[in-house]
Amino acid sequence: MSDKNTGSQQALSALTSYKIDYEIITINPEYADTAEFCDKYDYDLENSGNTIIVASKRGSKKYVACLVQANARLDVNKVVTRLMDVKRASFASADETKEITGMLIGGVTPFGLPDDMPIYVDENIKGLDFIILGSGDRSSKFKLAGSELSKIPNVEFISGLSAIKQS
Repeated sequence: MSDKNTGSQQALSALTSYKIDYEIITINPEYADTAEFCDKYDYDLENSGNTIIVASKRGSKKYVACLVQANARLDVNKVVTRLMDVKRASFASADETKEITGMLIGGVTPFGLPDDMPIYVDENIKGLDFIILGSGDRSSKFKLAGSELSKIPNVEFISGLSAIKQS
C-alpha cells in the first residue's frame, strides 16, 4: 500500500459502486486536517466530518470507523466500546490507520474501507444538507449530502455517538 493514491482510488471506486452523489474539492495538502481546512476554505466545523478509526485495546484486535461532525467529540469510552462489545478502545495510531485503510490521517474517509469494517455515523449527520469528508488522501475532500452515507452497506447511524464540544 505504498502508492500514495491507493486510498483515494479505493474511495472513488466505492463512491461509484454505491452510486453516491458527490463533488470533489481540490485542496492544498497542508490544510487537510479538519480545523485547518475549515479555517482556510471557510467551511463551518458542523459541516465537516472526521472519520476516526477506533481499535480495541485487549484481546484480538477489532477495528471500527466512526464518523462525527468536526465540532463534536466521539464517545469512545461508553458508546463505541458498547458497539464494539469490548471493555476498552482508543483511537488507532496514524500507522495503524494507514495499515488498515491505506489512508493518511487528514484524508481518512468512510468510502473504500475494508468490507468487514463496521462504520458508525452520528445520527445528526444524516440530516445535513452537506458534509465535507476526507477523500482517501490529503489533496482533496468530498462534499455530499449527509443522507448519501446511507448508501454504504455497512453503515449504521447511531444516536449519541458524539457530543458537541463545549467552547
